[in-house]
Amino acid sequence: MKKLPFILAGLAFLVLLMSAYVVQEPEQVIITQFGKPVSRPISTPGLKFKTPLIQKVHRFEKRFLEWDGDPNQLPTRDKRFIWVNTYARWRITDPLLFFQRLHNERGAQTRLDDILDGETRNAIAKYDLVQLVRTSNRAAERTEGQISDESALTQIEQGRNDIRLEILANARARTVDLGLEILDIEFKRINYVDEVQRKVYERMIAERERIADRFRSEGQGEAFRIRGEKDRELLRISSEAYRRAQEIKGAADARATAIYAGAYNRSADTRSFYEFLKTMQAYATTMDSTSSLVLSTDGDFYRYLKSASGK
Repeated sequence: MKKLPFILAGLAFLVLLMSAYVVQEPEQVIITQFGKPVSRPISTPGLKFKTPLIQKVHRFEKRFLEWDGDPNQLPTRDKRFIWVNTYARWRITDPLLFFQRLHNERGAQTRLDDILDGETRNAIAKYDLVQLVRTSNRAAERTEGQISDESALTQIEQGRNDIRLEILANARARTVDLGLEILDIEFKRINYVDEVQRKVYERMIAERERIADRFRSEGQGEAFRIRGEKDRELLRISSEAYRRAQEIKGAADARATAIYAGAYNRSADTRSFYEFLKTMQAYATTMDSTSSLVLSTDGDFYRYLKSASGK
């Protein structure tokens, strides 16, 4: 009997411990009794109490939640198959309705898969590929060396951002009665399927090869022009040098002739000696051991051969 108060106090403490719970700042709570909600959602943080054993606490996030879709291969209106990968942000706005319709976040993720993937598929099928990859009718930027006539971009009425907003509006309309709100949806990535990628890469390679061929042709033309200018300049320099050399040589010969004339024109003996010297030089230049000459008796060559005096 002495231990009874302690037992009762322990039971009371246990009941109190089982009935108390804490709501954290980023949480909102629903209390159910035998699976049915028995109170309005609780979103204010602090210590709360419930009936132990028969009531259960269900906690839901107040913060933004993430939905990350799987890449899907989708056809566009112009029959181009592309990979589309999207993601979205959502939050629980009505925990009670959310609990009644979806029960928990796993159920919400499954339902969002159906809604967002379906609306994305419907939107992609309504538009051409050019509208999905562009956001505005901006002016085309011509790349260096571009030689194709594709600088003018196709005009669009709706771009990628408009399509994204359309998907968001349609998805929101389908989640009004689910106790959640889709805050935003974005295209994470849009890419060609492998077959289309190969064609695009082949087209890019062909374009670059045309640009490279044009550069090679221009380079060869410039090389020929430079070589032609070099040859002309070399010929001009050579001609100028030859002309200058001949002028110098002529001036030197004239100067030498003047010196010889001044040296050998002083008397009859010096003139005779000069004539004899030039004739001997002509002999050395004209004849060798195998030469045969037919000379006239009145020629200068024969005159010096008749006698030592050259007479």
